Amino acid sequence: MDYRDGTQNPDLYQLLSVMPKVDLHRHLEGSLRLGTMASIASEYSMGLPGDNFEEFRHLVQITAEDEHSSTVFLSKFKTLREFYRSPEIIQRIAYETVADAAEDHVIYLELRFTPIALARSEGYSLAQVTDWVLQATGQAARDTGIDVGLILSMNRHESVELGQEVVDIAIARSNDGIVGVDLAGAEDKFSGEPFADVFRKARDAGLNLTIHAGEWAGPASVEEAIDVLGAARIGHGVRVIQDSEMVRRVRDQQIALEVCLTSNLQSGVVPDFNHHPIGELYQAGVITTLNTDDPSICAINLTDEYVAAIEKTGLSLGDVKQHIINAANVAFLPDDARKALVKRLTRDLMVDGPETAQASPGM
Repeated sequence: MDYRDGTQNPDLYQLLSVMPKVDLHRHLEGSLRLGTMASIASEYSMGLPGDNFEEFRHLVQITAEDEHSSTVFLSKFKTLREFYRSPEIIQRIAYETVADAAEDHVIYLELRFTPIALARSEGYSLAQVTDWVLQATGQAARDTGIDVGLILSMNRHESVELGQEVVDIAIARSNDGIVGVDLAGAEDKFSGEPFADVFRKARDAGLNLTIHAGEWAGPASVEEAIDVLGAARIGHGVRVIQDSEMVRRVRDQQIALEVCLTSNLQSGVVPDFNHHPIGELYQAGVITTLNTDDPSICAINLTDEYVAAIEKTGLSLGDVKQHIINAANVAFLPDDARKALVKRLTRDLMVDGPETAQASPGM
């Protein structure tokens, strides 16, 4: 599915496509180009149904036949993890992910990846794959002019020791482009509490923290992310709407939500766009941002998400612009760089009034 095929207003798509954008929540492992996957599948005889992408699309991308559930959505990553067959492939995928964001006029991208997902297939070390991604995204940033910050992610269902290794790698490379760490995975099945010391160490070292919560579990998972893990931002977080007190708390503490509309639909978080709570959260004063999550799995880019926000959730063009300013205001950047990004976007988007968005990240 691609909103470019279904939008009721092609002029709106064109308008949004050239606007400067900020994406705070994009997974490298969900951003592989379709042609690149087909090329790798052919070269390495991967045992997929065929070398043509159309023959194995159902294994790596949400299709019309797929049930909208977390189980189906996460199953795509099982196949995607098989593509990381060489350092050159990992670097190619990382480079192309940044280049694709730049082509969509994303001017600031926070790209997260799970080192173990890239390392496991061929037995690479977590440090090796991290350095390969740093090198490739750095080159892509220089070539395209986009600004990129990397977030290292770990999974709730994997060991705390593995998480500690990820944090140690992030700390050691915090001056080389790594801006934060993340905890992902099924929060409805695995608590984040065992990782409390891991994230405390990351925070004490000056790394920014974003935690997946309030996606497949309710408001209690958001509360845990804030109180136990020290999250400055929440990945997704939309199920906080189920508890008015937590909505007030997230608003008052200026905890930003990294909302991903299409992903929320396809993974079963919401039954349809009409029931997505982004508008209600935004009107309540919560800092909401718009992001892609997994562009290739979801078959979208950030422009598609902006179109969906306007055509399918009722946000206005002005609201979408405010979401871009919001994202800039909570970007994991040094204060001066963040203020410069907000100033640039306020000018380029012709947003009226002072350069406010509802917050700056908690550190």
